[in-house]
Amino acid sequence: MKVSVIISTYNRPHYLKKVISGYLTQTRLPDEIIIADDGSTQETAEMIRNISAASPVAIKHVWHEDKGFRAASIRNRAAAESEGDYLIFCDDDSMPTKYLVTDHVRHQEKGFLIQGHRVLLGPGISNSLTVQSMPGFFQLLKLSLKKEASNITNCLRLLFPLVRVSQKLRGIRSCNMSLYKSDFISVNGFNEDFEGWGKEDSELVVRLYKLGIKRLDIKFRCACYHLYHKHYDRANLEKNTALLKKAEESSRYYCENGVDKYLNLPS
Repeated sequence: MKVSVIISTYNRPHYLKKVISGYLTQTRLPDEIIIADDGSTQETAEMIRNISAASPVAIKHVWHEDKGFRAASIRNRAAAESEGDYLIFCDDDSMPTKYLVTDHVRHQEKGFLIQGHRVLLGPGISNSLTVQSMPGFFQLLKLSLKKEASNITNCLRLLFPLVRVSQKLRGIRSCNMSLYKSDFISVNGFNEDFEGWGKEDSELVVRLYKLGIKRLDIKFRCACYHLYHKHYDRANLEKNTALLKKAEESSRYYCENGVDKYLNLPS
């Protein structure tokens, strides 16, 4: 099975480099990495070119013009460019543990999406963190006493993972989520009516549930570290919440304004 990792980004090359490096040191390398760039400046493009030159994995840079927060649109463009059968979505603030791809692939199953979890890091450790200095549980415990880390049990790798099957929306986060590309296309991907921060990932999952997909919520595997940053502007949250409610009340799983417009574009 071919696996594509899709990393959304916007003008955070210092964090993006950490995240890409994390995917280049996995126990199971992805087959390709696609940077879904929501309009970053040339600094990001140059960093991607530099890290691509020595990468054992193909890295694609998919960019569109900066017209505000359009994560749904750029993720769709990146997914349309992907060659994988299986998609792992993440963000430029979500540094993977070295087993993340292995875990997602090992637990993938037809008829399911996978939701992983994250450890939240403070600004100090976020800026200094590297692939070589990924913190273990006891280091995180010390950091938590300094208010530099939370949700630290999510990094534990117990003998057996905790796997729950559900169709709930609580805890849905596209910074650590995977699914079959065929299922993504069946619901027409992200709804591009969503602009501004919030709820586009939940609305996608609502429609996947209506298609018949269920959620595998996995703890003590599939973990990532969330790097600290200021909150996004949430001015569009009320509108996006209304779009989510509309999807919940509808019987349809296919959105009109989705990925299909990019699928026949020349490569």
